[in-house]
Amino acid sequence: MSKDIYQDALKQLDRAAQHSHAEPETIERLRHPQTALEMSIPVRMDDGSLKIFKGYRVRHNDSRGPTKGGIRFHPDVSLSEVKALAFWMSLKCAVVGIPYGGGKGGVIVDPKSLSRLELERLSRGFIEQAVDFIGPLKDIPAPDVYTNAMIMGWMMDEYSKITRTYNPGVITGKPISMGGSLGRDDATGRGAYYCIKELEKKRGWNPSEITVAVQGFGNAGQHVASLLHADGYKIVAVSDSQGAIYRKEGFDVPSLVHAKQSTRKVQPVYCEGTVCEGIPADHITNEELIELDVDVLIPAALENVITTDNAENVKAKVIVEAANGPITADADPILEKNNILVIPDILANAGGVTVSYFEWVQNKNGYYWSLEDVQSKLHNIMRSAFNEVYNIMQEKNIHMRTAAYALAVNRLADAIHAQGTHSYFAEIS
Repeated sequence: MSKDIYQDALKQLDRAAQHSHAEPETIERLRHPQTALEMSIPVRMDDGSLKIFKGYRVRHNDSRGPTKGGIRFHPDVSLSEVKALAFWMSLKCAVVGIPYGGGKGGVIVDPKSLSRLELERLSRGFIEQAVDFIGPLKDIPAPDVYTNAMIMGWMMDEYSKITRTYNPGVITGKPISMGGSLGRDDATGRGAYYCIKELEKKRGWNPSEITVAVQGFGNAGQHVASLLHADGYKIVAVSDSQGAIYRKEGFDVPSLVHAKQSTRKVQPVYCEGTVCEGIPADHITNEELIELDVDVLIPAALENVITTDNAENVKAKVIVEAANGPITADADPILEKNNILVIPDILANAGGVTVSYFEWVQNKNGYYWSLEDVQSKLHNIMRSAFNEVYNIMQEKNIHMRTAAYALAVNRLADAIHAQGTHSYFAEIS
């Protein structure tokens, strides 16, 4: 793993800058997050003891609108990681053209070690410390790794209690009954799926002939795998943090999802109703999954799973980054040299923040859309963004990630330049 994931992320910015019309001072501004909050969150544990958890919230850039981004609960959270995630969110929102900047938050914790009451106290404690830092027109959190709709509901409720206002727009990814949006639960995976369907058109794929491996079988991984499976794609490998399973003939994805949700483990099974039977499959490691000879590899877990140590061994023809930052900056050129197309995270997993934006709009208006409306609007945005990036890639003959960054940087630059930069002030001085 990179020693400093934020500095690693900035290497991609430098590559994209030469393909954008951003002025040098704009690139310099984007290298630095606007604000970063480090907090200590005291939590009364079930045994009566007090434990202090460290948390972060970073706002990267609000030139295009209030900052937006998830909160993750994970033992490996660091300030560098949260800064990188906030930076990627600024680019992600710009790529799909929604009026947000990037923000991100995290708490250093193993949520699996907490009781449900401890988890609620931690969630409310995060908001108590961050309440002056966030707001529906300032910074809008959402779920991320190991956080979910219920946690967002607790956080929204705590914010409302502290501010003495009912304000559902301060948090997205909430339960439907608390102002959440239909379609938010599968939005990240669905956005990646829409990107794959656009590539399918361009490459003339027959889905039944395309093999897929999914590294990380959480929310995004389960949904993109389910949608692809329903279209006839062959899902030959999936994994979670405990390991991976591989079956050349492919898996029945609904059965895997049922087993994962029932047992919290990825198991090779076939289910009819609630009755599941084991089927033959190879148990492999996550590292071995990354190197499988498949058509499409979907990293859908955490950062830095493809590095200079293993990039040369990746055999997939296409990588779709459903996770944030699964490929290090130094590994990208290796994949490019080997003619592997990477649909980058700031495009591939932008479905989540896009439907979060829809939720925020619905909260502000007090008018809620049907599932069909949400999915149709998401499809239109993802299709348009994918084709804009793909066309830039072809026109400039550059890597797809660089094309996505260039598009995002141009949109951020337009907002920043509109306020005046060196060339403007030098001209009138």
